[in-house]
Amino acid sequence: MNPETTASHFNAPGQVVTVLNIDSGNVNDTYRVIKRTTYSENQFILQRISQAVFPRPDLVMSNVKAITDYAHDKLEAQSGNSKRIWQLPRVIQTRDGSDYHLDADGNYWRALSMIASATSHEKVLNPEHAHEAGYVLGHFQSIIADFPADQLADTLPGFHITPQYLKQFDKVIEKDEAQQRLVASSEARRIAEFVEDRRIFASKLEDAVESGELHHRPIHGDPKISNIMIDDITGRGTAIVDLDTVKPGLIQYDFGDCVRSVCNPAGEEARDLNEVYIDTDLFQALVKGYLKQADKFLTDADRKYLYHSIRLIAFELGLRFFTDYLAGDVYFKTSYGSQNLNRARVQMKLCESIEVRELILRRVLDGE
Repeated sequence: MNPETTASHFNAPGQVVTVLNIDSGNVNDTYRVIKRTTYSENQFILQRISQAVFPRPDLVMSNVKAITDYAHDKLEAQSGNSKRIWQLPRVIQTRDGSDYHLDADGNYWRALSMIASATSHEKVLNPEHAHEAGYVLGHFQSIIADFPADQLADTLPGFHITPQYLKQFDKVIEKDEAQQRLVASSEARRIAEFVEDRRIFASKLEDAVESGELHHRPIHGDPKISNIMIDDITGRGTAIVDLDTVKPGLIQYDFGDCVRSVCNPAGEEARDLNEVYIDTDLFQALVKGYLKQADKFLTDADRKYLYHSIRLIAFELGLRFFTDYLAGDVYFKTSYGSQNLNRARVQMKLCESIEVRELILRRVLDGE
């Protein structure tokens, strides 16, 4: 079924004028739908959910609907005392009251309201932008902190469980193709050694769960800088989007992933490793913004593991890129042969930079 026909199944007023492809994101097919009545225009986001990544789109939508309904109630209740207008996508139901449309080919489609007068960016612009990213993440975590995590489905089992990625790496590296790639590349062998030197560290957060220090809460799952919406009028953060990965998990993974995305100015695709490092000015700004909101719900144990989450998430993503490279690039999209190897190099260099600056980062987290 084509997007224009699909758009008509959702309960938004007006007739479809056009459906525009939005060429962004690595997972779902995304479109902007424009509908008009005789007196108004309505726009919304239409997406075909990737079943290759999300085997149960129905559970994804159940999570998104539950969290957004809960969050919208909170935002409405707080709106009178808030110094800024907070937004969050709303699930637009189909004409028959469903949260998604299942077409004749078995594809799952969903519609979401658009965030008004706001823009996202692929890279952080300056420390003020980093501050707003931290502030938005902290605010989102604060308004969903009391939502019962056991009411959310685990739509991505193993996601952000670093020891499981390590087990997958161990399986892949024994295969002939992986061994051939190791033999052919000194850089691949160096990364393999880097992984081995940090093997024990991989279970740091999961061990804290086992001991009862840390507990699962609702998490965003992918709070990268491009998912932070900045108000076009005020220049302040107004929303976090892309809620497909909302699930039970550790808020530390959210924090670490936000830092990884925001505080490495070179980004994930840098070729020159000399440009890859954790920018402490950006980090200080992000943490300041984050703690303004997160102080409301962080426990002492939560704070204890914030540094570890920063180091671990860079290591984890580097491990995933490297495993995919050794496996023959079967998961992440690539445009050239060694792209996943280069991505792994970038993340491991970032991890190393985080380790070198540990004392500085801890002081910032402690408010010094």
